[in-house]
Amino acid sequence: MADFGFNEHHQHEVINYMRFARSKRALRLKTVDSCFQDLKESRLIEETYTVDEVTDILNGLQVLVRGEVEMELINTAHTNVLLLRQLFSQAEKFYLRLQTDISELENRELLEQVAEFEKTDFKPNIKANQETTKPKLAPLNEGGVSELLQREISRLQEDNDKLKARLRTLESRAMCALEDKSKAETALKDLQKSQGVHQELEKKFQQTAAYRNLKEILNKKNEQIKDLRKRLLRYESAE
Repeated sequence: MADFGFNEHHQHEVINYMRFARSKRALRLKTVDSCFQDLKESRLIEETYTVDEVTDILNGLQVLVRGEVEMELINTAHTNVLLLRQLFSQAEKFYLRLQTDISELENRELLEQVAEFEKTDFKPNIKANQETTKPKLAPLNEGGVSELLQREISRLQEDNDKLKARLRTLESRAMCALEDKSKAETALKDLQKSQGVHQELEKKFQQTAAYRNLKEILNKKNEQIKDLRKRLLRYESAE
C-alpha cells in the first residue's frame, strides 16, 4: 500500500476523490470517443477525399476534441477549488491556517506514487453503500489541534474571569458611591433644617424687649467710647 502519511480516515477520503476523478475522466473520454464516432458516421462516407476535404474534416474534429479537453480541464480546476474550500472551512473552525506548496503539484516522484497508488490500492469493487452514502465529517482529534483548541478555551476563560472580577469591583465602587451620596444628602438636609431653626430663633430673639434693651445699652457704650477717644486726642494734642 502506498504511504502518503495519512491516517486511515484520510486515506479513505483520498480514495473517494480519486474514484470521483476517475468517473469524470471516463465520462469525458466517452464524449471524445463519440466525437470520432460521429465523424466516421457523418463525414467518412466517400471512398476518396481531396486534401481540402480531409483538412476540413480534421479541423472540425480538432475543434470538438479541443472543446471537450478544455471543458474537462476547467471543470477539474473548479472542482479542486471546491475541495480546497471544504478543507479550509474545516480548518478555520479550529483557528488553523493551512498552506499549500504549488511546486509539489509537479513533483514527478510524488505523481508516480499517486499513479502506483491508483493501480494497487484503488479498488473499484467497494460496497455500493460506501459509494452512495455521504461520509460524515469526523472531528479532528490530533494532539496539536486539541492543544490549540484547549489553549483558546483557557484564554477565553481567563478573559471571562478578569471581566467578572472587574465587574464586581465596579459594582462595589458604585454601591459605595451611592452610600456616600445618600449620607451627603441626609447631612445637607439636616444642616439646612438646623440653619432654619437658628435663623428662626434669632429672628424671635431680636423681637424681644431684652434684646432691644441690650442693643440700646450697647449703643450707649459705643457712644461713650467714642467720646472718651475724642477727649484723649485733645489731651494728647495739648501736651
